[in-house]
Amino acid sequence: MARTNFDQLLEAGVHFGHLKSKWNPAMAPYIFMERNGIHIIDLNKTVAKIDEAAEALKAMAKQGKKVLFVATKKQAKEVVAEKAAAVGMPYVIERWPGGMLTNFATIRKAVKKMATIDKLSEDGTYNNLSKRERLQISRQREKLEKNLGSIADLTRLPSALFVVDVMREHIAVAEAQRLGIPVFAMVDTNSNPRDVDYVIPANDDATKSIETIVGVMCEAINEGLEERKVEKADSDAAEASGKAPARKSKKAAEPEEAEAEAPAAEEAAAEAEA
Repeated sequence: MARTNFDQLLEAGVHFGHLKSKWNPAMAPYIFMERNGIHIIDLNKTVAKIDEAAEALKAMAKQGKKVLFVATKKQAKEVVAEKAAAVGMPYVIERWPGGMLTNFATIRKAVKKMATIDKLSEDGTYNNLSKRERLQISRQREKLEKNLGSIADLTRLPSALFVVDVMREHIAVAEAQRLGIPVFAMVDTNSNPRDVDYVIPANDDATKSIETIVGVMCEAINEGLEERKVEKADSDAAEASGKAPARKSKKAAEPEEAEAEAPAAEEAAAEAEA
């Protein structure tokens, strides 16, 4: 069963593309028609592509992999932050830090610096500093939190990127391509779909359109996480039940050994009397 339908996407305005003069010819397979100089996206293809992308993300989440959401445009920031945080996935909604993927070690150092500042506050060292030093450190902490706070738990490279507006986030897409990280993206009629592994043809400018598609992707991720929990619980239960019979069989074997030893003891006693 499809995760979305034609009417739902139509109501969210997912079908609105850009002006014909701004289109990218590579998007031709996903365009249904032109109306008043604006391209209309084929929603039947969008429904199919949403299902394909959602299943792939669900499989990744089930394997315990991380998906990094990238959306720095104003219309998408709040929606992506809310949806991604709800399923425990990292996200970037401020300026993309250049080299975040290709120079990940340096980004991790900045995140560790943030943790070091927090430790200063906890152990009381922060209070011993001068007022000027405290102000400098607090400003540095705020800046790090704003840009990197949402990826503080990302200890290794993400397994995939979900991007809203590939033209705006072209640096993130290029870094992912260089490292072989699959890219899932909402691709409008003015963008190049060849740079994306899982294309979702859609209006990437309307908040409702973004909310609808990102919501479906996060629901799929949540399903994968829930299935992972269930499988883990089942495997733990199976492991526990597998150990229990082993202990029982050992106890059951003890009386048998005692019974086998009894006749041997009687024979030994009879030989001694003789």
